[in-house]
Order: sequence, then C-alpha cells, then structure tokens
Amino acid sequence: MQTSSEDRIVQSLVRILYVSQYFPPEAGAPSARVHELARAWVASGHDVTVLTAFPHHPTGIKAPGDRGVVTRRERIDGIDVVRTYVYAAANQGTAKRMLSYASFMTSAALIGPLRVKRPDVVIATSPQLLCGAAGWAVARTLRAPFVFEVRDLWPETILAIDALPDSFVVRRLRGLSRFLYEHCEQLVTVGEGYKRKIVELYGIDPARIEVVHNGIDTATFVPGERDNEVRREYGWGDRFVALYLGTHGMCHGLDRVLESAAALRDRTDILFAFVGEGAEKGALKAQAQRLGLTNVQFIDQQTKARVPLFYAACDLGLVTLRNTDLFQEVLPSKIFEYLGMERPILVSVDGEARRLVEASGGGRFVPSEDVPAMTAAILRAHRERDEMAAAGRRARGYVLEHFDRTRLAARYLDLLAGVARSGAAARRAVAP
Repeated sequence: MQTSSEDRIVQSLVRILYVSQYFPPEAGAPSARVHELARAWVASGHDVTVLTAFPHHPTGIKAPGDRGVVTRRERIDGIDVVRTYVYAAANQGTAKRMLSYASFMTSAALIGPLRVKRPDVVIATSPQLLCGAAGWAVARTLRAPFVFEVRDLWPETILAIDALPDSFVVRRLRGLSRFLYEHCEQLVTVGEGYKRKIVELYGIDPARIEVVHNGIDTATFVPGERDNEVRREYGWGDRFVALYLGTHGMCHGLDRVLESAAALRDRTDILFAFVGEGAEKGALKAQAQRLGLTNVQFIDQQTKARVPLFYAACDLGLVTLRNTDLFQEVLPSKIFEYLGMERPILVSVDGEARRLVEASGGGRFVPSEDVPAMTAAILRAHRERDEMAAAGRRARGYVLEHFDRTRLAARYLDLLAGVARSGAAARRAVAP
C-alpha cells in the first residue's frame, strides 16, 4: 500500500532539496538560477529547501555574524534555507578554492541530512563538482532520487583555460564527473552544447540528459531609462558605454577587451566599464594602469537589485570568452539579461551563444580574442547606436518567448516530478 508521501508524489511533487554552494545574498549566475527557480516552485505551492553555504563569494569574507557558525536555518522568499559551514576563500588561488569546495562538500554531506526533511528529489548544481558529490551523498543518505545539474563542464573548462595541467587532480575530477553522470537518475544541463559534450566525452545515454536553459526573471530585468542614477554616479554623461558585467575570470578574455580600449584611447566619447570581481581583476587593473588607459572604469560588484540599472545605462553589452573549442558550447547567462533589458550585445563567443544572439536579432558577433575585429565592431556600434538600440528593444520579445525563468521553472518541475515518481516506485518495489 502506498504511503501518504507517495500519494502526494503521484499527484504533485511536494518536496525538493536543492544543493548549491552559492545562494543570495551572493550575486552571480549560480545563485540567481537556484534562487529564481526555487522561488518559482514555492510560488507554485511546493516545499523547497536549499542547502547552501554561508555567504562569502567572491570576496572570501563572511559577515561578522557568520564567522565560526556551523549551521543556520533561514527563510527567504518562502524557501527553507539551511546553511552549513564553508571555509571562505576569495575567487582566486586554486588551492584555497579547492579547500573551500571540499569544506562545503563535507559539511553539507554530514549536516544536511540532519537538518532537512526527507525530500522527494535532490538536485545538486555544478560548478563545482564537489557540490555534486555532496548532493549525491545527501540523496543516498535520505534515500531520495538524485538529479545532477551541470552548469559548467569540469574538468574540461579547467583544462581549456590552462588553470591546471592534465594531472592527478584533473584525472580525479574527471573520474568524479563520470561517477556523478552515471549515478544520478537524471542529468540536467543549461545548453544543448553541454549535452553533446557529455555524450561525446563520457558516453552517457542522451535520453538521460535534459536541457533546461538559463533565463531571466522578467520581474527583475525590466527595461529602464538610459540616463539613470548609474550614469550620474559614475560620470558617464552622454558617452557611449561598452559594459562588461560579471566575473573577471581566466576564461573571459578581458585582457583582449583592454587591448581594444587601448586602440580607442583617443576616442573620449567611448568608455569601457568593467563591473564585478574575479580572479583576474587585479591583473586587469594593472594592465590598464600600465597602458595608461583613461577610457576604462573598474567598478566593484553590485547587488542584484542594482544590476538592472547598469544594464539600462549602457549602450552595448560585451559578452566574451577565450578562443577554445569548448566555449563554443557555452551560453553565458548574461546574454539573457542584456537582451531582457533591451540592450544590444557584442558577442565574442562562437557557437551556441552566437546562434542565440543572431536569432534574437539583438547583437553582432566578432571572433573570440580578435582585437581588431572587436575594435571595429565597437566603432560601428557607436556609429549605428540608434539602430543597435532598436535591435536591443526587439530582442526582448525573443527572450520573453524562449527564456522566461517562470516558464523554464515549470518545465523543470515537470521533469522533477517524473524523477520523484520513478523514485517512489523503485522504493515500493524493494520494500518488504
């Protein structure tokens, strides 16, 4: 005879446990995806718990009240949030970051099962891989089906940006990837390119992989006035502003953007603004100083509430990655945000990202790390600023049709409900 819990699953999924090292108030794509999906599921009447770390990203600094605390429960937008210990490390330096990842994996795997209700399904999101391992361990302890969400391919990305040589550590990470891919009930990726790569590199049955794209929260990313408080605060005036907003990391090729800024140093009507933090920010600031660039601004990471103001204030969004085959499979989440804010894009990423931007009509493509092409494209965008602004306005409709986070959350929920029902059936089959 079915238990009441199994009756609920047959009709509607009620308990989701989402494991993610990052969650608000931390900014960035990982925390935004988890928060917005979880909030949508709660709004649909479901019971959602997020198992996460104490906020520390990207600075590596915890709030004074979080230091020395092992675990705490909070309520955020109807989401039950359980935080567990993490060794806080800045987003730079491989050894300390790996220690941070390992500390969260350990605390989440040990403390999580003691602090959460038994879920109908457990999701763990990557990056990073050790978060996936924590999710698998929690799911196994609580006897719940496990869904592994892949937002970035590890260790392939690490190798692509030369962050680590092909070493013992990388081989262990590759082995962990294979283990998680093979021991989850369902794989979810954020793009078709990632799905293809997982099938190609690991031989995973494509029927076990579903794609749930990133998207935008249409209530947050609402088009606004260009001449807003950000333009006034940072002295942009009526200059044409090319904006990069996001992580300043090894994979983003921002040194090439600075080279383009150097080529345009005499154009006082064009400004390059870099907003955010990351492992490469110090090196980028040093490069700009060495080149004597006065047409570049570096601005600290902003709260989620202020991010739309920066999008609204810019004239051109920059989406860049280094020139590697792997990054042709990537769909940077900032694409959806720029277009959702009606801002045109210069995308310096070939493959899936280029196809999306061109399909939306909201931007132009230049080859990755091609400084002369980027410089020429920025000059052309400046000349055709009215045409580019109109293209950005048209592209919002495309994003709302295909990448509304609420619609994506509903589709994801259907997938999770199927996994949960299968898990309940499997438990009944082995019950005495």
